[in-house]
Amino acid sequence: MRLQKFMAQCGVASRRKCEEIIQQGRVKVNGKTVNQLGFKIDPEKDIVEVDGERISLQSHKVYIMLNKPFGVISSAKDEKGRKTVVDLVKDKVNVRVFPVGRLDFDTTGLILLTNDGEFAYKVTHPKHDIEKTYIALIKGIPSKEEIERFEKGLLIDGKMTAPAKFKILKQINGNAMVEIKIHEGRNRQIRKMCDMIGHKVLKLKRIAIGKLQLGKLKEGEFVFLDRETANRVFEK
Repeated sequence: MRLQKFMAQCGVASRRKCEEIIQQGRVKVNGKTVNQLGFKIDPEKDIVEVDGERISLQSHKVYIMLNKPFGVISSAKDEKGRKTVVDLVKDKVNVRVFPVGRLDFDTTGLILLTNDGEFAYKVTHPKHDIEKTYIALIKGIPSKEEIERFEKGLLIDGKMTAPAKFKILKQINGNAMVEIKIHEGRNRQIRKMCDMIGHKVLKLKRIAIGKLQLGKLKEGEFVFLDRETANRVFEK
């Protein structure tokens, strides 16, 4: 089995993130550092360590839906010592979990945590075209023409965004509360797209991934999901 696949199945992180961890020299097999992505191991015989901690296959898969608060980092660890999404759940989880994808530091709302690397890979891989729904408070009221530009796609960081959906929900003191649906997850994408049409994001919250909805879960709260419920992210 390829090392990164074994690590993902052990719940270290998604396969993509595991590849980064290997390349960073943080993995040892039988006491020797391995930084080659093509390296293969025998799960029954080889001893694999990540950051000095031995890992093994976990048969019990965990799926958690968290309402991420403002100012919390979407990672398992933070080199600056800031609070992470894993910190919010670790006292109630007896296995290693990691976030599926990410939400920006200043964005709140739905984020998933799991120890199922294959599930995380499917959720984050672009080929599955999973829709993410956000509620945003933006500065000013966008015109029909600006909304059309947003929905057709904008040139962000040298690359066009995929078609999106944009709907004004209500006006608040000269600003707009809007619903935005995208299929991508590029860095600060919604904020950059709103900047491009001249309407800065004041607040941003993710409320759904696929058909899985955040509902009434309060900021900082989380719930465990069964696999059937977690799979609602794949529903169109």
